[in-house]
Amino acid sequence: MMEYQVIIPAAGQGKRMGAGKNKLFLHLNGKPIISHTLKVFLEDEKCSGIILVIQPDDESFFKKILKTHRTTKKIQIVFGGTERQYSVFNGLQVTKDCSIILVHDGARPFIRHEVIHQLVEVAHEKGAAIAAVPVKDTIKKVQDFQVMETIERTSLWQVQTPQAFRFSLLLEAHHQAMQENFLGTDEASLVERLQIPVQIVTADYDNIKLTTPEDLYIAEAILKHRAINK
Repeated sequence: MMEYQVIIPAAGQGKRMGAGKNKLFLHLNGKPIISHTLKVFLEDEKCSGIILVIQPDDESFFKKILKTHRTTKKIQIVFGGTERQYSVFNGLQVTKDCSIILVHDGARPFIRHEVIHQLVEVAHEKGAAIAAVPVKDTIKKVQDFQVMETIERTSLWQVQTPQAFRFSLLLEAHHQAMQENFLGTDEASLVERLQIPVQIVTADYDNIKLTTPEDLYIAEAILKHRAINK
């Protein structure tokens, strides 16, 4: 199993959470959300480095959080841009000695090591791999609150993070997007524009992104379930 590094974008404002501050500072089971996410990678011996992309105003708080994690693992703090894509690019600029790079949402604290390792292996072999789960609900295309069509869901997947890539490939994808002023919704969308197939690795439905206040209730339930089933 080869090593990897991970970029964690943590510079968002989290407006849908309605917290009035960076949502990653909200507590989950007594610790900031970002601490739970960091813990996953700090405890993975295959993770050789973490690049944490933040807003300058949040630097002192993040440094306090990092002090609570006793680790010898290399953690770099980088300032983000106006969009997530630019933040990830800033992270790529300071990444060194890296063959496989992962990008993972700071607000996804429940990713499992098994999924991470599978992503790394597939990205090493194929170039690009993303975590995802099959869509469970019926999906309808809607315009002005009127249903236009029902989308066949058997081919639809709900994409998560981490997303894993050969470092050189993701860097090339970012450079091309920059040259063409293309702003994607995720890293895979940039790689897809290079006509490189992106592989799916099946994750699990616990790997939610904490976006709204309701997600915090679900997160507490996931923590309790995992504690019982250890």
